[in-house]
Amino acid sequence: MSISDKQKQDIENRFSYHAPKGDQTERYAKITEAYKQFALTIADLTPESREQSIALTHLWESRMAANGSIAVNE
Repeated sequence: MSISDKQKQDIENRFSYHAPKGDQTERYAKITEAYKQFALTIADLTPESREQSIALTHLWESRMAANGSIAVNE
């Protein structure tokens, strides 16, 4: 079984370094700050627990995906 050219290009793009360009650095910072504030809210309003840890992990994953959206698709 072999992969398609489109799938190979997608893998190459996703697993390559994408240097920030234009206003991307500022946008990353805004996204990070918004997620940090939400994470602090979750930590403040919920008890330390497995569920809190999962919520914070998913939040971190979501931030990474949001920033990846910028890096990989622009």
